[in-house]
Amino acid sequence: MDLRIFIEPQMGATYDTQLALARRAEDLGFDAFFRSDHFLWGGGHDPGPGPTDSWVTLAGLARETTTIRLGTLVSSVTFRLPGMLAVQVAQVDVMSGGRVELGLGTGWMAAEHEAYGVPFPARRFGMFEEQLEIVTGMWATPVGGLFSYEGRHYRLADSPALPKPVQDPLPIIVGGTGPRKTPRLAARFAHEFNQAFPEKAHIPANRDRARAACEEIGRDPGTLVQSVALTTCVGADDGEYRRRAAAIRADPERLRERGLAGTAAEVADGLNALADQGITRAYLQCLDMRDLDHLDLIAAEVMPHVR
Repeated sequence: MDLRIFIEPQMGATYDTQLALARRAEDLGFDAFFRSDHFLWGGGHDPGPGPTDSWVTLAGLARETTTIRLGTLVSSVTFRLPGMLAVQVAQVDVMSGGRVELGLGTGWMAAEHEAYGVPFPARRFGMFEEQLEIVTGMWATPVGGLFSYEGRHYRLADSPALPKPVQDPLPIIVGGTGPRKTPRLAARFAHEFNQAFPEKAHIPANRDRARAACEEIGRDPGTLVQSVALTTCVGADDGEYRRRAAAIRADPERLRERGLAGTAAEVADGLNALADQGITRAYLQCLDMRDLDHLDLIAAEVMPHVR
């Protein structure tokens, strides 16, 4: 199973804090370093330095790391026009030497849109589908060709569709728990279907809907990576676990039920249970972004025991 570190910088993390985490994750052998794309912390007012833009940050990390994959879980379609998003992501992929992945979603936090003057339409799924069509269409347009698009939400006329990413195709992540629309978009456009913070009992059903959507369009379901993102909190023993849970203001018992939490052995068992359900990639949401020792513990005591 791929293990990826996933952080929430809108809680208050400078670029330097994120760089330290990304470099530590790279040194420890984690598969990827991902960040959310938000401008407010949903738990209250923004602490610390405030938000950082995800693609500006990833551009910096692309030049200051060498092997670890980088991406968003997930960028909101409301934040960037699709043509500009295609340019940004392709450019960061080039800057990284081909290590970028694009997670894309509809967005959900109205307050952050209000705080920064970003329109937040009530209906955004159509925007989501059109952005996927545009981004993939631009990247697939041959060099020297032109890309045009006429949709309900966006119109592009004779775009040179440049630059191109290094990767062909660049991996796209689509996720959600919707019963029909989201799995169908994942089957059409995505390399990976992600379940973000699902009820554990619902993981198999969500997985099966994505597989069925692939079969409906003649795609081999085995070509769609199945992943989950879960809050992760690990201790060398129960006492250390509870101290780390307190540091992120989480109830330790509820966190055990809903996330990947407890001792290293408990978390390894939880990841292996996911593997038994066909999940091959896990995003470990680490909320204390200054606790580098947490990553050390996961790499030393969890990673070797995960299938």
